[in-house]
Amino acid sequence: MHQNSGESTSVWMRTAKVPEQSVLKESLHADVCVVGAGIAGLTTAYLLAKQKKSVVVLEGRTIGGGQTVRTTAHIATALDDRYYEIENTHDKEAAKLVADSFTAAIACVESIVTAENIDCDFERLDGYLFAATLDDVKDLDQELEAVHRSGLTGVEKLARSPISSFDTGPCLRFPQQAQFDPQKYLAGLADAITRHGGRIYTHTHVSKVKGGSPTQVKTREGFTVTANALVIATNSPINDRVFTHLKQAPYQTYVIAAKVPEGAIAKGLYWDTLDPYHYVRLQTMQTSGETYDLLIVGGEDHKTGQANDADARYAALETWTKERFPMVESIEFRWSGEVMESADGLAYIGQSPDQAENVYIATGDSGMGMTHGTIAGMLLTDLIAGHKNLWEELYNPGRVPVGAASDLITEGINVAAQYADWVTGGEIDDAEQLAPGTGAVVRQGLTKIAAYRDESGELHECSAVCPHLGCIVAWNSAEKSWDCPCHGSRFSATGEVVNAPAIKGLSPAKTKTTK
Repeated sequence: MHQNSGESTSVWMRTAKVPEQSVLKESLHADVCVVGAGIAGLTTAYLLAKQKKSVVVLEGRTIGGGQTVRTTAHIATALDDRYYEIENTHDKEAAKLVADSFTAAIACVESIVTAENIDCDFERLDGYLFAATLDDVKDLDQELEAVHRSGLTGVEKLARSPISSFDTGPCLRFPQQAQFDPQKYLAGLADAITRHGGRIYTHTHVSKVKGGSPTQVKTREGFTVTANALVIATNSPINDRVFTHLKQAPYQTYVIAAKVPEGAIAKGLYWDTLDPYHYVRLQTMQTSGETYDLLIVGGEDHKTGQANDADARYAALETWTKERFPMVESIEFRWSGEVMESADGLAYIGQSPDQAENVYIATGDSGMGMTHGTIAGMLLTDLIAGHKNLWEELYNPGRVPVGAASDLITEGINVAAQYADWVTGGEIDDAEQLAPGTGAVVRQGLTKIAAYRDESGELHECSAVCPHLGCIVAWNSAEKSWDCPCHGSRFSATGEVVNAPAIKGLSPAKTKTTK
């Protein structure tokens, strides 16, 4: 069983350990089964357990072993895709509901931290959106008007942010945003879930799901969990094979964490208006009697599986950071993560669009996973409990946003173009050419092979065909993974599935490519 979703290590993987949970070794029944132990899955499980529902959580790796601990953990009402764009894509009432749901999500995290006494470095602080270029100042003015219409009247325009090392120029200040350590938060959530009667099973890989009354989940080991309701919280859904994946796109994003003197940079959340944009925060660290800050900077996004130049992207982040923050002493961490960008910038949360009975999904985080994941917990709890929720239609996974039609067409063309890899040659002629620790796609007759040579020199060969919808995977040298350029499935160097929507690994190669 592959233990992590990549080779890189985020700061959160070092700051906290999650509680060990047992492997599922029997078939059982629950009111609700949740697949996935990231922020969406555990928030849902916690809120349902608080309502006295019997809950079972199944996780293929460890708690938070997917994308939650690869985030930078901004909890914000500021949107990646802007409130005025939500107004254009939907309408002004929808933008108000977005503001309401995001505000409620921050309050929900804070209330859980307080109620369960979770030590996760949660703190409220201001967020600042600043213009990357002079032309973008107009964007700030347009956004200010839209956020005020949405009810966020505390947002104001300032001449510059509180960063002293460089002049950001005009910015919007979003008050009462928040940040935390996501791994510590998940550890606290897991502990609270078990105290409220929930059951969590890790290293339990789900191999099949089925809607109905009851729903059914089968594990690789042959056990079955039946439940009155099933929640798929696997970053990208494993049950809806096609429909949702036509409306969202997978992106790889990169992060560095730089050591800076404590207090040298004003604490806050910071975002610029570039596309892809930069996102910045600080985390206070205490190690070996030393206290300092980590300046965490992310950006340089690209479509998953459509670039293999992580070193250049990390270097670009370092250059951007050091030019603006000359107090940087060293780069302590580098890592990447995967985000699912929805067509209209809002998550898909609710009844599965394939209409499977009693099955719910949460996906399409659009770079705002901590906030969207918390909204998912709140909304899905209401839907399962039969309570009315004003956000239901806003986040409905079955929606087809007419206002985002051009983006849907663009992404659709991009995906279709990836199937051309079936008829191209291999990246190398022979797997014997691979150096230790490297991988490449090799042509073998009518198909392609994903060949990887490990550090000891042993060659591993799998089919390069993604089992989800048949795209040819690409080698990711930074994470040592095989990434699908169509819908974002990712596999370990030896072919085990590490990221949905694929539910099984790459097939073994039928014959060796070596001569």
